[in-house]
Amino acid sequence: MWTMELFGTDLYHLIAAFIVYSMLGWLVESVYMSFCNKELTNRGFTKSPFCPIYGFGAVAGYLVLSPLGGQYMKLYVTGAFLATVFEYLVGKLMIHIFGELWWDYHNKPFNFRGIICLESTVAWGFYALIVVTFLHQRIYELIDGVPYTVGSRMIVVILAVVAIDFSVQLLHALKVDIKEKRAWLIEQCHLFKARWY
Repeated sequence: MWTMELFGTDLYHLIAAFIVYSMLGWLVESVYMSFCNKELTNRGFTKSPFCPIYGFGAVAGYLVLSPLGGQYMKLYVTGAFLATVFEYLVGKLMIHIFGELWWDYHNKPFNFRGIICLESTVAWGFYALIVVTFLHQRIYELIDGVPYTVGSRMIVVILAVVAIDFSVQLLHALKVDIKEKRAWLIEQCHLFKARWY
């Protein structure tokens, strides 16, 4: 499964890069917001240090934008535009599903409905430049520095922890009483386990 090719890269490297970018994005945003708020701030939806929007954005952005490597102005403008569209679509989806947005740009100049703003668009262009021209190759070198058997196990464990964490937080966000649904959840886990083992 890990060796299956997708977009000219094996699945192992794509998923590992997604994890690294998700954790790196969480770290950068949490540090930045902690500085702005003058207190420790977790910018992730989950309790774990993981922001999948950065993982999806960076990996998809690299795959789409890598042909523009070396064309810095075109790369910057295209990256800024595509990331802003992505942020807007994710924001609209969050409002539709959860009834709220987990960031707010209303206090930023040149914002649109508090979902996107010029400041972020400018930053997305620089992130695109950094990811395509420098960071992605370093991420792959980091991934290749871990033995494949260890790396593949780490991927499974990290994704399992994040999936559980995300599910619990999603149930909280949707105001589902977990204690009330506990017996049902345990039964579903047993049924799932019986099907696969």
